[in-house]
Amino acid sequence: MARVSALACSLQPAARPKAIPAVGCSRSNRRRVMRAVMRMAVVPAILVLASGCATKDWVKNLVGQKEVEIDQKMGAQGQKVTLIETKLGSVETATGEARTRADGAYSRADEVNERLSRLWTSRHKRQLVETVHVQFAFDKWDLTDGAQTALLQIVKDLKTNPNLTVDLEGYTDPTGPQAYNIGLSQRRVESVRRYLIEQGTEMPRVHSIGLGPLNGKTNEEHAKQRRVTVRLMVNQD
Repeated sequence: MARVSALACSLQPAARPKAIPAVGCSRSNRRRVMRAVMRMAVVPAILVLASGCATKDWVKNLVGQKEVEIDQKMGAQGQKVTLIETKLGSVETATGEARTRADGAYSRADEVNERLSRLWTSRHKRQLVETVHVQFAFDKWDLTDGAQTALLQIVKDLKTNPNLTVDLEGYTDPTGPQAYNIGLSQRRVESVRRYLIEQGTEMPRVHSIGLGPLNGKTNEEHAKQRRVTVRLMVNQD
């Protein structure tokens, strides 16, 4: 009987093992999980917001620094502009004074020209027969076809009357330096003198001088001043 009882006991089904409670299945576990998830979501958001605030402050500081630098540069540029304007004012004043002195020099040159003409006339007791103006282009001393035609008539008159002589006076407009214009007037006179001599006029009968610039303000006046005045004279001795 004892064996039967033992065998019967051994044939009884084994005890079912206790179930392990599933994590997260209970309400309390779900709440803990939700809290953890929310913490994980909130922390990056806070970091982003903090980063955004820091970025805005950095941008504001950078913009403020740039504005200060720009204001400083504009102030320096303003000082340079003021200095340049001051220098320009000084240059304009000096230019005005130089122009006034130049006008006075041109007027004196005209007076000298008139005195020389009177001196030549009184010394040689000559009388003016004809005056011809040979015009030149700006900064040029080459004879045009029209100028050569007018000079050929002077050559014919000189050949016809041995008592005739010719006075040449070269001029320029007031544009450019005084020394350059005097040289230019001499080159123009030399062009006319050389042409007269090449056409058969004796050298002693040609008197030439370059007198430099004349005073003038308009383009029309300047065009007339770029010339050589040819005066055909007759001796009265």
